[in-house]
Amino acid sequence: MLVVSGSPSRNCEGLSRREWLRAGGLGVLGLSLPDLLRLEAVGGQSPARRPARVRSCIIVFLFGAPAHQDIWDMKPEAPREVRGEFAPVRSNVPGIIVGEHVPLLARQLDKLALVRSVTHPDNTHTVAMHYMLTGHRHLRPNTNPQNETTDFPTFGAVVQKLERPRGPLPGGISLNAPANQTSANNHIFPGFFAGFLGRSYDPLFVPQDPTRPDFQPFPTVADGFRAQYRGRRNLLAEVDRQRRALEGDSRQDWDASHARAFNLVTAPAARRAFDLSREPARIRQRYGNSAFGQGLLLARRLVEAGVRLVTVNWARDDAFWDTHANNFNLLKNSLLPPFDMGFSALLEDLQQRGLLDETLVFCLGEFGRTPRINGQAGRDHWAPCNTVLFAGGGIRGGQVHGSSDRWAAFPATSPVTPDDLAATVYHTLGIDHHTTLYDSQQRPLLLSNGSPLTGLLA
Repeated sequence: MLVVSGSPSRNCEGLSRREWLRAGGLGVLGLSLPDLLRLEAVGGQSPARRPARVRSCIIVFLFGAPAHQDIWDMKPEAPREVRGEFAPVRSNVPGIIVGEHVPLLARQLDKLALVRSVTHPDNTHTVAMHYMLTGHRHLRPNTNPQNETTDFPTFGAVVQKLERPRGPLPGGISLNAPANQTSANNHIFPGFFAGFLGRSYDPLFVPQDPTRPDFQPFPTVADGFRAQYRGRRNLLAEVDRQRRALEGDSRQDWDASHARAFNLVTAPAARRAFDLSREPARIRQRYGNSAFGQGLLLARRLVEAGVRLVTVNWARDDAFWDTHANNFNLLKNSLLPPFDMGFSALLEDLQQRGLLDETLVFCLGEFGRTPRINGQAGRDHWAPCNTVLFAGGGIRGGQVHGSSDRWAAFPATSPVTPDDLAATVYHTLGIDHHTTLYDSQQRPLLLSNGSPLTGLLA
């Protein structure tokens, strides 16, 4: 007989169906944390390691895809229907101009490397996100797919697979909810998950808006909560004992995974890392009162707490970067002000805390936007050319890698693929980009088929 919370529940096989369901009902944030935190390999080769250049990485993903020629790759000599409405301004690096609506970042361009020649063939959001956030083109590039178990794993999932976390927090965490859980018509987009590695390696998703006064991704750890979890932990121990008896100990990682789940929701260090109220008001104000800005502040706190890779998503709301219409008004009034404030604050904050050299910052969208402005004062999808940003982590700031043609339509020099960008991230983190992963059919796949942009490094 097993007694939980003072109520007996008997079954001649040891546990009732209800108890099995309760044992599995430990999800936090809508996920099964034990599955998320199970880090034992299920088919993969230990990566060749080299000394890591950086401790952590912050991926900044601008869902919807910014218009590169209105921000980072201005073409002031192009016809008006190409160059658009915005004026270029000088940055603090001689010879580099940027758009007038990122003035704070213009004064910090000495920390940034602009890669102006990113190119790939996918003009659909879903497959383009998958390509940019994994470094591998989708298996069905001419479709509009949902998240699938055959997808290549995203950056945070790879870190979860190849490296053990430092402390109670997982190695990969994803903040804000662009399309990573549900979007229009319940379409769950690819590129944010663990794909063929399995759900246990999904990054920990924290979709709650960090600007809300009640932001707290974990349950309140009151005495009753602790007692409840202790009871469930005892239940899980009994479940584990019976599973091992039935399965010949084939799930030896069961207990350790659940132990880490308990540690995550109860460990003071984990809870402190997510507690934005500990930040001075002036710091929170500097980042801006937006989900994006406060997400960046939270990312800084998480890398300080030892998280290896944090993705900060531009939250999917009524103002995201897919500017098919009203491009210039949206950029000027809704998109660029919180981006400029939050991203410049992150760079400044990391530097002042001595964290910039050991934290790689990578900012990207899924593609660029059309050279010609359409009839709705917008720019449409354009995969042939795009600009991404790198900073910190040994990156030499104040440089431009590659160039586009006179209309910012195609790379003119040094074309860069998403494969190369992924290889650069892994190389900088000290992960061999030639590491072999195995899919669910045990087929070998290289972590990256690209070449690291080692010229960006100091």
